[in-house]
Amino acid sequence: MLRLPPFTLRTPTTLAEAASILAAEGAAEGKARPVAGGTDLWPNMKRRHQVADTVVSLMRIPDLAAIHANGQRSTTDVRLGATALLADVAADPHVRGRYPALATAVEAISSPPLRQMGTLGGNVCVDTRCTYYNQTEEWRRSIDFCMKAEGEICWVAPSSPRCWAHSASDSAPMLAALEARVRLVGPEGERTVPIEALYRDDGIDYLAKRPDELVAEVLLPAESAAERCRSSFRKLRRRGSIDFAVLSVGAAIWLDGDEIAEATITKARVFLGAVASFPAAAEKTAAALVGRKLDAETIADAAAVARKNATPMDNTDFQAQWRGAVVGKYVEAALADCAGLPSGRLV
Repeated sequence: MLRLPPFTLRTPTTLAEAASILAAEGAAEGKARPVAGGTDLWPNMKRRHQVADTVVSLMRIPDLAAIHANGQRSTTDVRLGATALLADVAADPHVRGRYPALATAVEAISSPPLRQMGTLGGNVCVDTRCTYYNQTEEWRRSIDFCMKAEGEICWVAPSSPRCWAHSASDSAPMLAALEARVRLVGPEGERTVPIEALYRDDGIDYLAKRPDELVAEVLLPAESAAERCRSSFRKLRRRGSIDFAVLSVGAAIWLDGDEIAEATITKARVFLGAVASFPAAAEKTAAALVGRKLDAETIADAAAVARKNATPMDNTDFQAQWRGAVVGKYVEAALADCAGLPSGRLV
């Protein structure tokens, strides 16, 4: 049985107090960490992937679990608290009705029991993953530790100076496609940034926020709601539930009219998950869509260039070459969903 190491648990009742504790207890040096549902941190600490002398729980902070709908006249349509349970986000009528692809993405996370524990903020900040990293301490010691935890080498690319662990969040690619923003709170105040600005292309230092900053809310813009935007989420994994993604696609399409056959694409955002250390923007795919009709020919042309936006490596399930080859298929399926077209059979 894997056991948690000893640590001090703090339970603040305000975000300011939580951020202050993180700063004072050494979050910058990795000595203090925040936790919400704990579905990622607790297993990581048991396997000694992550360590902490102090763990700061966010679950006793009032309203941090709330889901607020502001109404269609507001620039921000829905505000999702960081400790809102994944199951509650997926089931919320405002999310399901106005951001259906986000509900699909959240429902794809792990399994029903863990969605009753895990939180949206936790999934947004979930640790990057790698075949060589996500093993027991004994297994990792037997081959020598990797640079993400205690070692000096990346076993995915031994000659590389950086870690290639990949982004594991299912919600992040979809939120990025929908132009979501995150509100961050720290000892120095608060700020709001586009969610894609929350990430770095670095398997170790993958979050761009300060260690003592906390994700307080995810803000969904009214411009990305269902009556203005068509969206879709697709995920590849070995099993139909539980497993992390080995590829995911979040797509959002804006048209200049309601009738697809007559309308022209005015804006498109496509993000790929599990192919890099951050949710990767498929910019060439999006560019291939703008100014055209959302039909089968346009979708095929855009999907054909999607592979250029993905650099999957040998750091997760399935062969990297095969994962790269199916990127286009999954992008095509997501775009077909947006158009209301059949997507055919996927692997």
